[in-house]
Amino acid sequence: MTQAGPETPAGAQDIVFDHVVKTYPNATVPAVDDLSLTVPAGEICVLLGPSGSGKTTALMMVNRLAEITGGDIRIGGRSILDLDPIRLRRSIGYVIQQTGLFPHLTIAENVATVPKVLGWDKKRLRERVGELLELVGLPAGEYGRRYPAQLSGGQRQRVGIARALAADPPVMLMDEPFGALDPITREHVQDEFLALHARIRKTVIFVSHDIDEAVKMGDRIAIFREGGKLAQYDTPRTLLKEPADAFVARFVGADRGLKRLTLTRLADLADAGALTPARDADAALPQLAADASLRSALSLMVAEGTDAVRVTEPRGPADGSDGTGPVLGVASLDAVRKAGAA
Repeated sequence: MTQAGPETPAGAQDIVFDHVVKTYPNATVPAVDDLSLTVPAGEICVLLGPSGSGKTTALMMVNRLAEITGGDIRIGGRSILDLDPIRLRRSIGYVIQQTGLFPHLTIAENVATVPKVLGWDKKRLRERVGELLELVGLPAGEYGRRYPAQLSGGQRQRVGIARALAADPPVMLMDEPFGALDPITREHVQDEFLALHARIRKTVIFVSHDIDEAVKMGDRIAIFREGGKLAQYDTPRTLLKEPADAFVARFVGADRGLKRLTLTRLADLADAGALTPARDADAALPQLAADASLRSALSLMVAEGTDAVRVTEPRGPADGSDGTGPVLGVASLDAVRKAGAA
């Protein structure tokens, strides 16, 4: 995404599920059963679990697309049951897998949908659309008059995110938003969204079926088991290091030790003084930028048949460089292993 000036968002608000139950008519068991958890303001919570475990139902109850059977959900301390459902939905950003863009509207018109319904004046509307399209790397002058069919899947997903942010909501709901993208585009859009979220800090509930995506995207992960019961709610690091039971351990996978390596960057080793000074003899080692994960470092060592990598200061195209900077030091296999076990 292109860099724009910092946005001044509406204050993020926490979301509290308080003994929430959802039972559909004629169902023998609840879709969601006694769910209690708090998503702190400004964090991303990923809902994860097998098909039919209630994660999408839990998300849909937040904007009352599925009505609560029992318990309560509060946003910023206020019960959603005290709010008109239509007004509630207009105050919450919503992103789905296929973006849900209106094919007969231009990109600018799609982004403007909710603010227009809210009665924003034309000047404010035009400025907001331009700001958001710039923020997601699709400048209005180039993309605003195009139609969804004229964009790639990744670009349409960015427009979906811009539309969800249009009215500056404190909360965003994302239902497998990147699931339809190819792996390369998906990783790129994930990175773009995380960079965007670091700037605007909305409270996000994000449904996924992919543990790797959950570990990458989530500040916290809620794992559901069949029957709509919460199995564990923790940070990714705690979840991978201390699964609550055998079900959670099986769900996150036997390679959870490798997954934990994605949570630490080579820069963390540099900050901890765990890199060794680079010598002339190390010039033949493969190298990675300091913003790469320990998992990427381990993978490169295995691929190249080495027991260490050189770590460089990350640089980007804006620096006029090839993407790498000065060498910070050498990360050994032993240093990676120790950091991953911490």
